[in-house]
This record gives sequence, structure tokens and C-alpha cells, in this order.
Amino acid sequence: MTTEKNELRTIGQIVADDYRAAAIFKQAGIDFCCGGNKSIELACSEKNLDAGKLTAELKELKLSSPGQHQDFNNWELGFLSDYIMNTHHKYVVKTLPELMFYTQKIADVHGENHSELLEVASLFSEINRELTQHLKQEEEVLFPAIKEVTKSNTPETKATIISEISRMNGEHEFAGGAMDKINEITNGYALPHDACNTYRVAFKLLEEFEDDLHTHVHLENNILFPKALILAKQ
Repeated sequence: MTTEKNELRTIGQIVADDYRAAAIFKQAGIDFCCGGNKSIELACSEKNLDAGKLTAELKELKLSSPGQHQDFNNWELGFLSDYIMNTHHKYVVKTLPELMFYTQKIADVHGENHSELLEVASLFSEINRELTQHLKQEEEVLFPAIKEVTKSNTPETKATIISEISRMNGEHEFAGGAMDKINEITNGYALPHDACNTYRVAFKLLEEFEDDLHTHVHLENNILFPKALILAKQ
């Protein structure tokens, strides 16, 4: 069987080259951020999906007009770091307290009839604790080191980048996995018949938070970190 070009690249690389592909992977239920190091064949095999059909959709996308999507893959690393901080970090800082309140509130009110909400509140509390420290470490240690390595390749800066990225990848896996679990136990944020307005707001915010986290982690795992590591290992 002839191997298609897309099949030779990872999902993360495909989305890095054209972010519009993220929508196709999301629709298929394929993780393009933390799981972005897999091939299309492997990801489809794990989900029991038709790899040929998915590849055809990506081909069709490539032939369509590129539109006005951001070309993150060609941005200077310092600029990309600032973008991630000013866009995604600020969103996380604003949204974490809101979701801590809402997830605990619906667990308290509806947990007796919907026991999964107790797990949602517990999982999100762990996400809150992990991401709060994670963002601080990126902003105070990793991102300044990435900016510094583009100017002066000191051994200390290189070592910082390598060790920090290794830790950050693990923390991404944890946060992404916890959000995947929340998605799973809520059946994709499906609302029950007795959902109140707070319940609806909580689920809407959780879904938006998950979407933002996928983009956030993709920009770091599949674009910023690999390029920074290349500089750090030169």
C-alpha cells in the first residue's frame, strides 16, 4: 500500500503546518496536542477509525483556500512565547477561579443525583493546582530562557530549557488527561434533563476551557518546545 505524505508525519506536525486541521482531528476525537506525536494510522487504529477517510479530509482541506488562520509555525520564538502568555495564560488565569466555583457548586447541588460531578470537581481542583504553578514556572523560567537562547547560547540557558521542557511536557500530559477524563465522564458535556442554569454555565465553560487548552498545549508541544530544544542542543 502506498504511504501518503500525511501518514509519515505526526498529527502535531500536520496541525502545526495548518491549524485548520485541528478541527478535523477534534471532530474525530483525536488528541492533536498531548497526543500529537502519533501518526494518523496509529491514532485511527486506537480509535477504530478509517485512516483513509481522515487522510482524504485533510487532502481536501489542503486544496481549499487557506483563509486567515495564524501561521504560528513561522513566528519568532520570543514572539510566540509572548502570544501564548498574553492569550492562553491570561485566559487560564481568568477562567480557573470561575470554574473552581462552578464545578464545586454543581457538585454540591447535583452530586447526589449525578455522582460524576463529584469527580469533575475533584479533577478540576487538581487541574487548578497544577496549572497555577505550571504557568508561573513558564513565565518566570522557561519563556525567559527561550528568549535568551536566541541571543546567547550559554550552557546554563540550554540546560534550563532542556530540563524545564521535560517537566512541562509531563505537566501537559496530566492536565490534558484530566480534561479528557472530565469530557468522558460527562459524555462530552451532555446536559441532563434537570440541569439548572449554573450547571449549563459550568459545562459551557468546561468545554471552552478544554478547547483553549488543546490549542495552548499544541502551540507549546508541537511548535515552541521542539524549536527551542533544537537551539538548546546545538
